[in-house]
This record gives sequence, structure tokens and C-alpha cells, in this order.
Amino acid sequence: MVEIELDGKKVEVAEGCMVMHAAEKAGTYIPHFCYHKKLSIAANCRMCLVDVEKAPKPMPACATPVTQGMIVRTKSEKAIKAQQSVMEFLLINHPLDCPICDQGGECQLQDLAVGYGSSSSRYEEEKRVVFHKDVGPLISMEEMSRCIHCTRCVRFGQEISGIMELGMIHRGEHSEITTVVGDTVDSELSGNMIDICPVGALTSKPFRYSARTWELSRRKSVSPHDSTGANLIVQVKNHKVMRVVPFENEAVNECWIADRDRFSYEALNGADRLTRPMLKQGGEWKEVDWQTALEYVANGLRTIKNDHGANSVAALASPHSTLEELYLAAALVRGMGSDSIDWRLRHAEFAAAQGVRWLGMPIAAMNELQAVLVVGSNLRKDHPLFAQRIRQAAKKGCQVFAINGKVYDWALPVSASVVAAADWAQALADVAAAVAQAKGVASPVQGSDNAEAAAIAGALLSGERKAILLGNAAAHHAQAESLLALAQWIGEQTGAHVGYLTEAANTVGAQWVKAQPQAQGLNAAQITAGQAKAVILLNNEPVFDTAAGAKAVEGLSKAEMVVTLSPFKTNLDFSDVLLPIAPFTETSGSFVNAEGRVQSFHAVVKPLGETRPGWKVLRVLGNLLGVQGMAFESSQDVLAAAAGGVSQLGAELNNRTAAAAAVVQGAVAEPVVASIYQLDSIVRRATSLQLTADARQAREGGAA
Repeated sequence: MVEIELDGKKVEVAEGCMVMHAAEKAGTYIPHFCYHKKLSIAANCRMCLVDVEKAPKPMPACATPVTQGMIVRTKSEKAIKAQQSVMEFLLINHPLDCPICDQGGECQLQDLAVGYGSSSSRYEEEKRVVFHKDVGPLISMEEMSRCIHCTRCVRFGQEISGIMELGMIHRGEHSEITTVVGDTVDSELSGNMIDICPVGALTSKPFRYSARTWELSRRKSVSPHDSTGANLIVQVKNHKVMRVVPFENEAVNECWIADRDRFSYEALNGADRLTRPMLKQGGEWKEVDWQTALEYVANGLRTIKNDHGANSVAALASPHSTLEELYLAAALVRGMGSDSIDWRLRHAEFAAAQGVRWLGMPIAAMNELQAVLVVGSNLRKDHPLFAQRIRQAAKKGCQVFAINGKVYDWALPVSASVVAAADWAQALADVAAAVAQAKGVASPVQGSDNAEAAAIAGALLSGERKAILLGNAAAHHAQAESLLALAQWIGEQTGAHVGYLTEAANTVGAQWVKAQPQAQGLNAAQITAGQAKAVILLNNEPVFDTAAGAKAVEGLSKAEMVVTLSPFKTNLDFSDVLLPIAPFTETSGSFVNAEGRVQSFHAVVKPLGETRPGWKVLRVLGNLLGVQGMAFESSQDVLAAAAGGVSQLGAELNNRTAAAAAVVQGAVAEPVVASIYQLDSIVRRATSLQLTADARQAREGGAA
């Protein structure tokens, strides 16, 4: 440790730290633009100049290493004059368009100009003009004359998203940030560039000119998309969601969010929203009141149960639903005597439940991995924020291996990638055999010798922090249990954590509240094939969200009643009733992320039209059907009943399975995996996300 004096106070920091780090520890603010705690040091802007005793000139705090006994003054006349000179230089070419700038009110340059700027400029020459650039549907680069060349966006691309999509060309006053060859910015994390831009050069294209920052209310929430459980700040004006930005949580999403977390809000205000209950009568859809719709559903379910038996009533529940909705859906179905409820919509194998499948480690621990094997995942697109953490680990020397149907570009160094088509079980068996040979133990399965398997086994056997992570495609695979059993055996032999990346916001929660058959109930494949007579569809669209795909229409059309609970007008071809339930912004609820963290949130806007929270709709249906134990007054009451005490979740997390099964020989169908902007009903309706390169590629039949 090194001790320095900062503005008269003693500060102790680690050797190799910069003066800026010492100031942060001491709680002293030093003005800056190019410095960002998550990015490398560039020392471009010089705004952080400070007075270091015995130094011949002011020094940049972000790039000056501390030395024992160093004396630093951040508020001396020398430091202040240097900072004022830098501010004058930065404002020479900056356009005076604060009144129309979207960044106005939250602009770092604007804030610091108040303290360090002058009331007038000595610069009388013409200001430079930088032409606008079109880089896609998400980021606006219309006013690049505002850019102060801090290069935060460039470094973000290189270091966090893994793709250098922006760079600086030319020199001096001709310097400009651009995509160089006129490409679009297509990273799945690109929206974070908007947040880290300290001026109004990069702004949100969907939000552009929609509201001023001081008009917005800011409310905390949680992302309903992938299993990270990213923490959000939802910004609201007149009961309408206007913008979504990250809420910093180092243990979950750090200070980043994926583009689908940021821009999917567009769907919440779209024309496709369902605002009143609807019944299909004589082949035509008609709006009705809630009492009529709920009584129709209750009478229909009661009649079908009496005519065909309790197990003829079934529910398909989206794992993007809240924990409270999933719990009540399961309670409703079981209260009618049925066990036919399933959240495993895209699965091909439906093994009996053996604990809750989860990540197997804290999310933050991914940054420190020394070796990781990812099986059946397009990591970068399926889990952008997990990929970012593994990217940081790879920079520190982590060896990354993959077993997939094809080679994906993860924008990080992959030591070896095994392309095994759909025969991933054999590829894992080869790794197990290599581990067994290296340790001199018996292999649980027959494997073949190959260099990739030996390399994976060697990496997993060395080091202390390692993991085997099963992706969405591995969970959906027809040999999912065999893959888990093999991974578990390898984990036991090598000391590696074994877990699932998990697909949706509440995949772990859905298992926890037992929203799947526990005994003899129908599974998702059987329900979509038409084996149920009454089907409740909670927050999903079977054509897009199930392994059956378009065939689900034929199967569900065989049912006597199909009830859709959704925020959107959907499933019109085979539904008999549409009940408008609130999306995550209009209801309170909880999500359980991949690491088993229970995160609750409140509604940030009031429900649109006659929309009602899903848990309330399910509760009333239960009451109408005489189901016991559903008289809840609030979502917190439902959570308490579902959790039985939140602390129990840790004990129930369990990736254990039976001993490694024999590898099944022969062709296995390719697993069903949603592309990045087709994951759920909200993302599918977000206009700007559907204009991205990833969405276009998915529509054209490629992987995205």
C-alpha cells in the first residue's frame, strides 16, 4: 500500500493506482470526461489536471500513478486555472445548442462548464462542423460536432462489447469519431455508449426529442428478458414509459444493460396492446367487461373438467412471467385437480424434476474464472451481460471452450470450439473420457481420443476457478439430462462449477414454484400437441415460444377452450378468450435470476386501459372456481406464500441429476432456441430492435 496526501488528508491506496483512484477513495471529486471506472485510461480530455507537488506542470489525475509521500492538491489555484483552461479549449468548437440537446440536464460537459467555464469565449473564428452519421436504428449520431473526443465509446467497443465498431480518424481539429467504413453499430450492448457519452454526441434514436430529462420520473425495476435480472431505471412521463437506463448493481449487471433491456419499452406503448377483455363469438372478436369474461372462463373450465376429467385442464406458463403469476397459475391448475402446467415451452425432453436448475455460482464470479466450457449456447446473443463478464475473464487469461452446433462469433478469444452438430452428448463424453484418462479413473461413458477434448480436460483439471455452463440450446436438447449428467461427472472430477445459464427472467423461479408437472400431468409438448381440452396460455405465444412452432396452432385448435392472458392482442387463431394482463412496468412482482437472486419490483406506470395485473386475474379466477388458498391482497402476500420465506431458495437450488447416462447414438433434432430479438412477446414488438442487423438476420433464416 502507498500513502499520499490529498488536499491535506492522508489516503492509503494500492501500489499502481492512479491519483484519480485515491481521490475516489477519499470521496474527493476531480472533474473528468474521458475517465470511466470500467474502461482503460486514455488521458484524452485533460480535464482532471491536478497540482502535484514538485511536478513542473499540472498532471492528469487519471494517468498519474501514486508514489509514497506524494502531495496532491485538487483545488489549488494552479489546478483550478489548468482545469479552466482545458474547459475553454473544449468549448472552442462545441455548438451552443443546449436548449435543443437531448443530453441537456444530464450532460457532464454542461455541468462542469458551470463551474469551470467562462461567461464568454475568446475564440472568434468559425466553429468546425462534423457531418452526422447513420449507424442504425438505436444510436443517433446526428450532432457529432458536440463530440469532445474522449473516446469512451471507442474503448467501450474494444473492451466491453468486444467489437471496435467506432474509431477516431484524422488529426487535430479534423478528428472525428466514426464507423470508418460506413457500417452500422450492431453490438447487442451498443446502447451503453449513449450512457457513457459525456456530451450529447451519442443519443438514443427512439427517445430523440421525446422529452426533457427534468420532465421524467425515475423508478427502479428489473429486466423481464434474459436470466441476468438486470437492474433498471425506468423513466416515465404522463404515465408512459419514455426511456430505460441501467441501475448500477455490481453483483448483477454492473453499470451495463443489453439493448433488449434498454429499447424493448417501445412495445409497451404500441398499437398491439390489448386493453379490454375479448371473447370470440361466431368467429368474431368482441370486447366485453371483466365480469363477463371471467365468468365465461370459469364456467368453461368447470364444464370441461366435469366432462373430461381434471387433467384435461392445462396451462402453458411463460418463464418471463413474474414469480407471483407462476405460483398462482400452478395453484389454480392444481386447485382444479390437474397437474398439467408447464413452463418448459421450448424443451424437447421432460425429465422428472430433481431440484432447481440454476447457474451454480454467483454471476459476479464469472469475471474471475480461469477456465470455462460453454455447451449449447450462442453466449453473446443469448446472454450479452454474461458474455461481457466472461470477456473480462478472458482478458485476464481465462481459457474459454465451446461445444456447439456451429462456430459462433462471441467477440472474445475462444481456445477451442468443438462443432458437434446436435451430437453434443458424444462431444461431452469425449471430454469425460479425457478427464478419466488424465486422472486414471474409470470413465462413465465411452469416448474417443481427440485434441480438443484433451485440451478442454487439461484446462478444467488445472487452476482453481472453473465452470461448465449449459446454455439455452443444451436445456432444450433432446438429450438434456444426459448432457447435465456428463457435465456433472466432469465437474465432480475437475472441481468445476456446473450450472445452466438459464433462458428467461424467471426460469429459476418457475422451477421453484413448481410450475411444471410433479406427477402425471401433461407436459408442454403434449399440451401443444392437442392432448388438453382446456388450455390457459400465460404470457406466451405458442407459435413463437414453443418447440412446436407453427404446429401449435393445429394442436391447440383441438382444445374446447383456449384462454390467453397477455398484454398483447395475440393467439387470435386458436384462442376463445383474451384477458389483458399487465407487462412488468404495470404490475408489481418478482423475478429470480440465474444465480437464484430474488428481485422484487413495483409498477412504474398505471395499467393501460382495463389491463389488470396477472396475479389479480388468476386470483379472481381461482375464487370463481372455488380454489382454496388464493385469497391474497397484494403481490407481496403471494410472494410470501410462494417463497415460504425467501431464504429457502438457496437450499433448493440443485443441479444434481442421476449418474451419467449412456450416450444415445443416432441423429438428434436441432434444439429450438429463440434469436436475440425474438425471445419474448415484448421484444418481438419493439420497433427499433426489429430494425437491427440481428433481427434482420433472424428473419432471413440466419442465427442471431
